[in-house]
Amino acid sequence: MDFSLNEFQSMLDDSVEKFVSNEYDFETRQANAASDIGYGSATWQTFCELGWTAMPFAEADGGLDGGPLETMILMQQFGRGLVVEPYLANIILAGGVLRRLATAEQKTRWLQPIIEGQMQAALAFAEPQNRYEFGEITTTAVAAGDGWVLNGKKSVVLNGGNADVLIIPAGGDGMCLFAISADSPGIRRQDYQTVDGSRAADITLENVAVGADALLGKVGDGRATLEAVIDDAILAVAAEAVGIMRALTTKTVEYSKNRVQFGVPIGSFQALQHRMVDMLTASEQSYSLLLWATMANADKTDEAKRAINAIKYQVSTAGTYVGQEAVQLHGGMGMSWEFDVGHYFKRLSVIAQIFGNADWHLDRLAK
Repeated sequence: MDFSLNEFQSMLDDSVEKFVSNEYDFETRQANAASDIGYGSATWQTFCELGWTAMPFAEADGGLDGGPLETMILMQQFGRGLVVEPYLANIILAGGVLRRLATAEQKTRWLQPIIEGQMQAALAFAEPQNRYEFGEITTTAVAAGDGWVLNGKKSVVLNGGNADVLIIPAGGDGMCLFAISADSPGIRRQDYQTVDGSRAADITLENVAVGADALLGKVGDGRATLEAVIDDAILAVAAEAVGIMRALTTKTVEYSKNRVQFGVPIGSFQALQHRMVDMLTASEQSYSLLLWATMANADKTDEAKRAINAIKYQVSTAGTYVGQEAVQLHGGMGMSWEFDVGHYFKRLSVIAQIFGNADWHLDRLAK
């Protein structure tokens, strides 16, 4: 199996790596996260200008015909830079639904403005009662005249407070997906910052009337599409976690060379060397499994589902371990607000829980 990057992928990796290194330092990240919208609008426009927001979409839709491997490359570098811009919410989640189900007219209305950075989007996949079983929803969609009336509650909607368009799953077993304007009458949003510096919202829909053109695909298409999009999102955050783990390992090794205790660098202590080797091993094992899962998903092999469960279990457990070790080996400064290590750990902690925690995915893998 060939794991080498082709010319286009190498150029993409180099482009994102240079951006993160030269234009997205920790101070910039913190300033973006502290803004009213939780990210840098100028930074997001740069993503659009560089073509990153167009990466996973077909050329006919204004995209660059990228696939899971290109997304993996982007997300690893975003993890290394601790990027807070809502790429996952806009491009992987909401964009993933639209590219699969939207008509040409709906893509012109919703998808193209998202790619161009003129519109923000969110996929409201979670509800208060369904935990990780995202197909088990109570939000209803009742046919009314030429349209539909939606009622329900959505929780922890990533980018939900900033979204101009909301993708709403509704209808239970005959699940439908709707694209609706976030300012539609009957929608209430409670926006808040999450522990990792991102933003999310709880959303209530009360008798929200939408036209027939809000339905994406056909009645009943929602469940399979939602599962496929969540799989893409799992691979994306897994790649982000690998980028974070590698960054933490590098930062910890460098710190151990400079931090002097008892007259010598702490990196000279064999016990600490062993712990850093274990961090490196966990990171590289995660990367190897990420490659398998990403390539299996790209090729649509029979093992793709198992591979996705496996990589999510791996990054949830290994990410927690690497984050804890990095904090402990940096001592008290590892959790200080002004230092980046603690923020990397917070993001790993969120990734460990989102889209199913380690136990949930291990159970699915065993079944």
